[in-house]
Amino acid sequence: MSPTDNSRAAVADLLNGLLAKSFALYFKTKNYHWHVTGPRFRDLHLLFDEQATEIFAITDLVAERARKLGSATLTSIGSVAARQTIRDNDDAALGAEAMVKELADDNQRLAEQLRALKEAADASSDYATSALVDTWIDEAEQRIWFLTATLQ
Repeated sequence: MSPTDNSRAAVADLLNGLLAKSFALYFKTKNYHWHVTGPRFRDLHLLFDEQATEIFAITDLVAERARKLGSATLTSIGSVAARQTIRDNDDAALGAEAMVKELADDNQRLAEQLRALKEAADASSDYATSALVDTWIDEAEQRIWFLTATLQ
């Protein structure tokens, strides 16, 4: 395998890690959308739904980019679970503020992974992946901004 093939495989591996993290964050965000309660219910219910939709929207693009690089993608809930780094939270009674804080932190971790993917894509001259990641970083930063502003 040439260094170019190795670097493309590394980018594809990072894309699969991103795919797992995105599915986990999507499900967690939807979980909070379904279970949020309290005086800010409506605003948070709508915010979480909007953010979950945005996160889910990148999953197909991420998987297809990995395929374009010649890699297989995640194939099941089990393969997502094996690669995810977003911590599950099954507490259906979690308070609204704790939900917002967790999602802000999780989106921050996602943004960090996106930056690492951007660096790897740039290092391997994978301009297509790099360009896609720019948008995903901006979206993650906006979610972080909205969530942290909600906590103030």
